Amino acid sequence: MNLVVEFKAKDLEKIKAFYTKSFDWSFTDYGPTYTAFSESGVKGGFEKTENDIVNGALVVLYHKDLDSIKRKIIKSNGKISKDIFSFPGGHRFHFIDPSGNELAIWSDK
Repeated sequence: MNLVVEFKAKDLEKIKAFYTKSFDWSFTDYGPTYTAFSESGVKGGFEKTENDIVNGALVVLYHKDLDSIKRKIIKSNGKISKDIFSFPGGHRFHFIDPSGNELAIWSDK
């Protein structure tokens, strides 16, 4: 599995400026509400939000078959918190593990 970490941000321009100046990260915008970063050692991005940021990081795992991994998660007592949806990079869903952690799984298929 590949790993992606997504963060929430109130202002994408400010967050891009901060990480570019502080860490020399590069960014690619995918519409007005999402920017992906590179040159950081891990793949990831920032999603624009107006909500309070409580848990700002979302770990996103890759799997080639979302339907099969979704069934395994449910069978293993995980709960689906956001069903499969499409986005500019493919499709994904979110789930809650037995400890209450929310993660996501994406596929480019």
